[in-house]
Amino acid sequence: MVSEQKIADVSFESLLRIFTIPEGPDSTLTQIEESLSKNLNQFLREHIVAEEKPLHEIEKDFSSAAIPEQPEFVSAHTEHLLDTLVSHSVHTSSPSFIGHMTSALPYFLMPLSKIMIALNQNLVKIETSKAFTPLERQVLGMLHKLIYSESEPFYNKWMHSSEHSLGAFCSGGTIANITALWVARNRALKADGDFQGVEKQGLFKAMKHYGYEGLAILVSERGHYSLKKAADLLGIGQQGLVAVKTDEYNRICPEDLKHKFAELKQQSIHPFAVIGVAGTTETGNVDPLREIAAICAEESCHFHVDAAWGGATLMSDRYRTILDGIELADSVTIDAHKQLYIPMGAGMVLFKDPQAMKSIQHHAQYILRKGSKDLGRHTLEGSRSGMAMLVYAAMHIISRPGYELLINQSIEKARYFAELIDKQSDFELVSKPELCLLTYRYVPENVKLALEMASERDRDELHDLLNQLTKFVQKKQRETGLSFVSRTQLNPIRWSGRDTIVFRVVLANPLTSTEVLSNVLDEQREIAQSATALTSALNALANKICD
Repeated sequence: MVSEQKIADVSFESLLRIFTIPEGPDSTLTQIEESLSKNLNQFLREHIVAEEKPLHEIEKDFSSAAIPEQPEFVSAHTEHLLDTLVSHSVHTSSPSFIGHMTSALPYFLMPLSKIMIALNQNLVKIETSKAFTPLERQVLGMLHKLIYSESEPFYNKWMHSSEHSLGAFCSGGTIANITALWVARNRALKADGDFQGVEKQGLFKAMKHYGYEGLAILVSERGHYSLKKAADLLGIGQQGLVAVKTDEYNRICPEDLKHKFAELKQQSIHPFAVIGVAGTTETGNVDPLREIAAICAEESCHFHVDAAWGGATLMSDRYRTILDGIELADSVTIDAHKQLYIPMGAGMVLFKDPQAMKSIQHHAQYILRKGSKDLGRHTLEGSRSGMAMLVYAAMHIISRPGYELLINQSIEKARYFAELIDKQSDFELVSKPELCLLTYRYVPENVKLALEMASERDRDELHDLLNQLTKFVQKKQRETGLSFVSRTQLNPIRWSGRDTIVFRVVLANPLTSTEVLSNVLDEQREIAQSATALTSALNALANKICD
């Protein structure tokens, strides 16, 4: 006999239950909560499958555009989420998931996140956040001090000043970078005489008043893609984002930066900001920040550092000198959801000058009144959650020396992996790690020899075959599900700037062991050797060149 399925009813009383009455002790949701609290990693291993289900198959579970007319019981829907969503999500906390900047999270963030969600504070306004506003201001102060090392009297004066802000808490690095460049643009095109400022009269009248034919932001060729969005939104166009040459270590060339300034000024184009990158997304390299700062000071130009990835390195007394000169920046972006090990959605932009954010200040009679300590007056985003609470908690629970240990192990692990790759006869290290990112590729030993001897034409063909092989290995490794590395395209000077597809790894996860790294190389070697058509073509060409 088939048991009758229980059907939830639509009534105000049943709706009240989901707002007021928790699930029973034997419910699926309660069991999940207990399992997550006891051992998060065990839960993830059990509920996230190893083998990947094709995306077109997953899409079938999410194909209806109709809002349900029949409510579901909470536990029944939780089972549905386990089957259709959780089981086909990405296990970003896995020690062998080393392809992106997401990592394992400290266990305490889960129960604290529940408190944050339950309180549901909105940090746009002190009336909807109360204690969360001074907490967020303190977090911004902590990061500001980490970067700029101002005196205690400085923070006593400015951290909780109702008319000022040391920075803004954002949903991520993209919004943080846009905010920094928004401030830079408004300060460059500020009110002057009869002109009321770009924020009031717009870009056309601003450039007409100042006599500019255009505006520009200067950034290295390795700048993050979010900067194109910023250029678009700020009205200067993507062509206004001017790329500066990088050297063999993927760092901006100061001489080319000076050349670009001169070139733009000859065209009556005003460069209002330069961006130095502290931890490029693709290779993890850090621009010569001190040299860039000197050029910006000479040109009276806003200097912004995109340290979304590398900013946390300042926690390490051993390695913070890698970011030498960051304290000279006018603004700095840091993402807490990267190397501060906070869940997604926690970015920050910090400003050296507490007055800087006045250039983008906005008021509204019903919510953002003059004289109040509302943080929403200085943020691009309006309503924002209390994510600062998690950063605050982590910085107290882990502490600076704890973060230093995490940063040190990640950098040293990357150096170990680079040495391990160098020892392999059939792998090539493409970019050495400066922080904890590195790139490499699989190159059979005979192909390495052929690359050195080949004509330009044959070298092009070898590179094309190697690029195909790298793509194949990366895709197959991801589909197999045992480990994951990402891939990107670089243009190494060693190979005359040729398009070179490479494996990219990020070694921030403290759970990633040296054994895992050895296994990743073994797996890639095995997959590469199974691509018989590609390896045969490579070997045939290599043998022809060497003969």
